Amino acid sequence: MASSDPSKRPRPGPWPPGAAAPESGPAMPPSSWAKRTGFRPKFSGETNATDSGPISVQPQPKPKEPEPNLDLEAGRVRPTPTSNGELSPVPEKPGHQKDKDKVVRKRRDSDGGGGAGAGAGAGKGSRPNGQAASGGETAQGTGAGSRRATRNEEVVDMLPQTVVEDDGFISKQSHMKYELRDSPGLVPIGLYGFQHYLSMLGSLILIPLVIVPAMGGNYEDTANVVSTVLFISGLTTLLHTAFGSRLPLIQGPSFVYLAPALAIINSPEFLRLNGNNFKHIMKELQGAIIIGSAFQTILGYSGLMSLLLRFINPVVVAPTIAAVGLSFYSYGFPRVGTCLEIGAVQILLVVIFSLYLRKISVLGHRIFLIYAVPLGLAITWALAFLLTEAGVYSYKGCDANIPASNIISDHCRKHISRVKHCRVDTSHALNSSPWFRFPYPLQWGTPVFHWKMALVMCVVSIITSVDSVGSYHASSLLVASRPPTPGVLSRGIGLEGLTSLLAGLWGTGTGSTTLTENVHTIAVTKMGSRRAVQLGAGVLIVLSLIGKVGGFIASIPEVMVAALLCFMWAMLTALGLSNLRYSEAGSSRNIIIVGLSLFFSLSVPAYFQQYGISPNTNLPVPSYLLPYAVASHGPIRTGYGGLNYFLNTLLSLPMVIAFLVAVILDNTVPGSRQERGVYVWSEAETARREPAVAKDYELPFRVGRVFRWVKWVGL
Repeated sequence: MASSDPSKRPRPGPWPPGAAAPESGPAMPPSSWAKRTGFRPKFSGETNATDSGPISVQPQPKPKEPEPNLDLEAGRVRPTPTSNGELSPVPEKPGHQKDKDKVVRKRRDSDGGGGAGAGAGAGKGSRPNGQAASGGETAQGTGAGSRRATRNEEVVDMLPQTVVEDDGFISKQSHMKYELRDSPGLVPIGLYGFQHYLSMLGSLILIPLVIVPAMGGNYEDTANVVSTVLFISGLTTLLHTAFGSRLPLIQGPSFVYLAPALAIINSPEFLRLNGNNFKHIMKELQGAIIIGSAFQTILGYSGLMSLLLRFINPVVVAPTIAAVGLSFYSYGFPRVGTCLEIGAVQILLVVIFSLYLRKISVLGHRIFLIYAVPLGLAITWALAFLLTEAGVYSYKGCDANIPASNIISDHCRKHISRVKHCRVDTSHALNSSPWFRFPYPLQWGTPVFHWKMALVMCVVSIITSVDSVGSYHASSLLVASRPPTPGVLSRGIGLEGLTSLLAGLWGTGTGSTTLTENVHTIAVTKMGSRRAVQLGAGVLIVLSLIGKVGGFIASIPEVMVAALLCFMWAMLTALGLSNLRYSEAGSSRNIIIVGLSLFFSLSVPAYFQQYGISPNTNLPVPSYLLPYAVASHGPIRTGYGGLNYFLNTLLSLPMVIAFLVAVILDNTVPGSRQERGVYVWSEAETARREPAVAKDYELPFRVGRVFRWVKWVGL
């Protein structure tokens, strides 16, 4: 029988069967995609040969025929199937178990969604993209899994109480503190729920701080919109975790909606308006969001989303979401530069906390990694307050509240920008906010509907659905027993349409959808309890009723908002590209598709944004918002103004271009399922038979029984 010591196993090579392998020294690290990701092929032709040169082999004159049940890949005898289909145990050599217990298994601790997703998926005997491995494949992969565990010599982090399954993978229980249906008690759930929402603070509150000033709103308007966003986020999260995908995913104002919202805000018909145009533009946004949300609802509940799933794969999702983050490069650092000493410190602090101090643990919590954004914001805000009180930004005779056009002194004109952007006492949002305010529907007035803006939001709703598909799959590998069925996914997309419709009625300025940052937060906090997210959503609703909370958030200086957005958009780009871990990222096919998608997602919109603009062009738009005013000067100029608006606006959005290029190339260029990394979802019949899957995704209060006839939106 072959030796079970991984370091002494013969390396497969071109020598005849039964020949002795040459001495090769210490085991080499895995050198192929299949070895690194844990993919178990049904054939055993994969070798560990490297590029160091040919392997010299001394052929044996009399090759010995191998035993019929000998697994050369694993280096041991295959289990023999019995009459009932089960695998009989393989007798082990004396002392084999003792030697195996001495092997020290180490693993890399995942700080983000990528490794976490793979580790969690593997913990259940799954392939990297969530496909459940059969019993035979799991048994055959035992030897390969053991080799992977021992070859990983580089220690990144050692976690106590790490449970290793028989196949060599880390079990899911050792990775997550609480999984989907865990309910450890009110106090732990409350603490973890608060931690979960606090770690995603930037994603929840930053979008209103961008769009409301762009609409001409004042500090009071910003505070009211922030309170509305918190209320809708809590309400829609409760609905989604109960009647949607049922995964612990926070709903909120997605960055996918930000660029289309800014494009509508800078429409030609709004540029020449005078005064406070906030309510007028908000009603236009509400109308577009309501129509787009209704389209997404039909897309989900009609079952069309289940049909579209065959075209949505990791190679499509990755560049689409990455383009969302990359599209704001012209806004981020130019706004940070208005007060560089404050903005740069903010960025550096968040980077130091999230990278250099990420492994520092206090009471079992990696506070710097989990709370990088709120900690960086608090320290920078305190520093700016001390500088303001020390008079660093005080200039004699200069008042930040005086419009720049009314300033006569050259001294004040020179320093007015620093006074407005560096001082922290220029906002009156906190003082003017009431203690109690209840957000209510149609608080800004009756929505206004225009078909050209509504069509733009309909296309955007497809992009948000693509984003949610990636989030559903990655989060299910972390917290659930299996990925959801196509019906559950369609149900989640349909409910996201309904929740976005609520956001349109209440007037948040954007739709409400699954935040991409959920996957990173779950992997970092190791908290996947649905109850914790629901309790946190309830707390969020209560906080939204306190007007001073919205006023406090609205008083965050603009330069700090821009600095945080630089980090959030970079994270969003990386999270989008992390979806490539489910495919062969080194494949030339995938490299070319992703590269073309990302390049054209920046180059094509740049053509539309720069067309017709010259140094003498006088547009009443700040320079950092010029890319979103393309509808007034785009290259498409037909006889129909509404069609011009729709096409110029749509083709100036990087995420739309990335999606179109990726979905066309990925579904027309030949490639195997393994190479493309096709998402694998649970089958409906299998989900109904397995109690764990049914408990993960079935609707509460026996609601699912009422709608059993709707086969395409459930288990």
